[in-house]
Amino acid sequence: MEQLASNRSFGGQQLRYSHHSATLACAMTFSIYLPPQVNEGQRRGDSQQKVPVLYWLSGLTCTDENFVTKAGAQQAAAEYGVAIVAPDTSPRGDGVPDDGEGSYDFGLGAGFYVNATQAPWHQHYQMYDYIVKELPALIESEFPVDGSRSAIFGHSMGGHGALTIALNNPGRFRSVSAFAPISSPTRCPWGKKALSGYLGNDETHWEKYDASLLMAKAEEKLPMLVDQGGADQFLEEQLRPELLVAAAQANAYPLESRIQPGYDHSYFFIASFIGEHIAFHSQYLKA
Repeated sequence: MEQLASNRSFGGQQLRYSHHSATLACAMTFSIYLPPQVNEGQRRGDSQQKVPVLYWLSGLTCTDENFVTKAGAQQAAAEYGVAIVAPDTSPRGDGVPDDGEGSYDFGLGAGFYVNATQAPWHQHYQMYDYIVKELPALIESEFPVDGSRSAIFGHSMGGHGALTIALNNPGRFRSVSAFAPISSPTRCPWGKKALSGYLGNDETHWEKYDASLLMAKAEEKLPMLVDQGGADQFLEEQLRPELLVAAAQANAYPLESRIQPGYDHSYFFIASFIGEHIAFHSQYLKA
């Protein structure tokens, strides 16, 4: 790994790194916030002290830096003593294909947290395996975090990623939450474009990446919190939270779904409720 940045924040350390990803066949960046409890353990001579870890998945067009600089998560992470890992949203670099039309919702910045099967995307766009396998292994080997106490959350495309990864990996996470997730990508324009491009036109291959479909048949029932802005411009056409709510009701899934009146899709919305989400996860991470 190569360290790119280090900043003191609320007694902890906000760090940024670059590393070569074998899964994505390119260089990747990620950010990690280590709360002050890590330093306190080291001062006591307890080099083995590990903290719980939250994985944050960002939305379309974002990098790891959007969350780090706009969400204001460090204060709550310091208060509750949890690390937060924020990866990039897609592979990048020379040789990594992009949408030839230059659109924002496919290609670079829009990996959708799937394992692509279609050329030319399949060589690099393996974001699902990167988030589920390679990145946690790296984090747990290099930083004082406890992988047995982990949770996942995200926004928009990243909310979709967080929900589907949690639902597809029973026993892996203690809890899951999302801000304005794409609740059913098989039934919205963003999702149909991405899933057909990365996975092909056989829609049966899309189902493992649709949170509402997965929730309807889920056996493990994680604590789940979803916040949606009532003034979100993408609410009706792209996000469709009613499909997630219906699936939860049909399967008695413990989903806490909240509509926040007047809030839009931006990081102003995320920053307003990020503390509540970290507090929600903390109660399960420390149990």
